[in-house]
Amino acid sequence: MSKPSELGSLKIGSYILLPVDAPSQEPCKIVEYDTSKPGKHGAAKARIVAVGIFDKKKYPHVSPVSAQVQVPLIDKRVGSVISKTDAIVQVMDSESFEVFDVSQIEDEVVDKITQGQDVEYWKVMDRTIIVRIKS
Repeated sequence: MSKPSELGSLKIGSYILLPVDAPSQEPCKIVEYDTSKPGKHGAAKARIVAVGIFDKKKYPHVSPVSAQVQVPLIDKRVGSVISKTDAIVQVMDSESFEVFDVSQIEDEVVDKITQGQDVEYWKVMDRTIIVRIKS
């Protein structure tokens, strides 16, 4: 699930699907954004570097500011931790009471998660990641 957006409207901290032309795109957060002035040989260019939400890899991209890119739709939700093993955390959604397993956890919170805590998780492109602990 994504929506089209103009590359020039994005900024540092925005999300984008990269690589643009690949069949399997990775949702990424923009960490560097630089634009050049339009010159005598064409339009202004945007140079971005983004880091994958799930794989933590860097993805560079250069294209005109007016280029259409895909922006992932991020569904931010809250759930309670039911159980935790080394690889998987079982979470129950606070609204729908649906129970599911999450294997992707942000590095900052992976050691701090305990049973019974409320966590914020994101559903992005049919994948789930635990982002932070709700206090």
